[in-house]
Amino acid sequence: METIRRRAPDFWLFAAVLALMGLGLVMVYSASAIVALDAYGDSAFFLKRQLLWTVVGLGAMGITGTTRYTRLRPLTPLLLLLVTVGLCLVLVPGVGRVAGGARRWLTLGPLNLQPAEAAKLALVLYLAKVLSARPGPGSSAHAGGRQWAGPVLLAATWCGLVLAQPDMGSALMLAAIGGAMAFLAGTGLLRLAAAAVLALPVVGAAALLEPYRVRRLLAFLDPWADPRGSGFHIIQSLLALGSGGVLGLGLGESRQKFFYLPERHTDFIFAIVGEELGLVGTVAVLALFALVAARGFGIARRAPDRYAALLAGGITAAVTGQAVLNIGVATGVLPVTGVPLPFMSFGGSSLLFTCAGVGILLNISRYAARRPAEAPAGAAPGRRTAGGGRAAGERGRLAQGRERRMLRPAT
Repeated sequence: METIRRRAPDFWLFAAVLALMGLGLVMVYSASAIVALDAYGDSAFFLKRQLLWTVVGLGAMGITGTTRYTRLRPLTPLLLLLVTVGLCLVLVPGVGRVAGGARRWLTLGPLNLQPAEAAKLALVLYLAKVLSARPGPGSSAHAGGRQWAGPVLLAATWCGLVLAQPDMGSALMLAAIGGAMAFLAGTGLLRLAAAAVLALPVVGAAALLEPYRVRRLLAFLDPWADPRGSGFHIIQSLLALGSGGVLGLGLGESRQKFFYLPERHTDFIFAIVGEELGLVGTVAVLALFALVAARGFGIARRAPDRYAALLAGGITAAVTGQAVLNIGVATGVLPVTGVPLPFMSFGGSSLLFTCAGVGILLNISRYAARRPAEAPAGAAPGRRTAGGGRAAGERGRLAQGRERRMLRPAT
């Protein structure tokens, strides 16, 4: 039986997340002060709301961080039901809130919640529950396709509901989360590649059915073909990043925030970071996300069981994957999709559910399998216990082997 020990939550993960949230508050205020003063007569309008959501997000992180992760498994069906209902209600006229031509929010008192953000975390919880209860990599049952019927149906349904809002960025994130979880569960790269090829016609049809998505794709290929139209976002973002140089123009000195760069405090906040803090600031942000990824996947590798490993790996993949997507859009590497930068972009729903996911990661980090080099409790340092040292060492080596194979893809 594998021995589990408790320890303090992962400090470096917590520190990196706090640093990103703190920098996000500063940049939200810097990027939004002008537009907030013009639209609402209060330069701190967006900062106040982001502060409120930061407090709510930290509260959610505290709750999930102090709740044993195993207690989430029986709550998953209820969460799936709530998310599905939310994704449906948001499409009902008069119920879903419309902003920017999209119907993505539900108004609950003073708060506006985006069900698509909840769906990302809920999908990770569901897939971790389902995949951890099935045979691991290498078994004949693992190779069967019927085990994926439920997950694929749920993910496809949610992607369709999110596309109807419309929100292709979040739909792509849901699909990417599903692929990442499949890889972590042991699905081979060839099967994942085959699934991606089969999904390409669906993605292409979704892109071509909406004229604005076609324009975004054309703008990605050549933004200067329509510099005042579909290419405007990309061009202004690149101008912001380029004008920052190495050290930046200085905090609060952005020029693009003066109604040039659209969505400056939400989807394109990374460009404002580059303009005001320069290459140094952008590299610092990338380093913090790299630290989040390293600590998160490290937690998954040391997880005490398969459920915890898939849960930690899925949350880490979702957070860092969305960061890569947002930064790729801001730098012109990817087409404009409209997803926020985790922890930094203005937006309550993204911050709330991302913080809840980090809390789960921190909780899992408190539990780890005993390493083989550790002596059993009560044994003197450097000595074996009488009659049991060799057996304990063998159990430790077997546990370490199982740990290394936990997330290894099947070949």
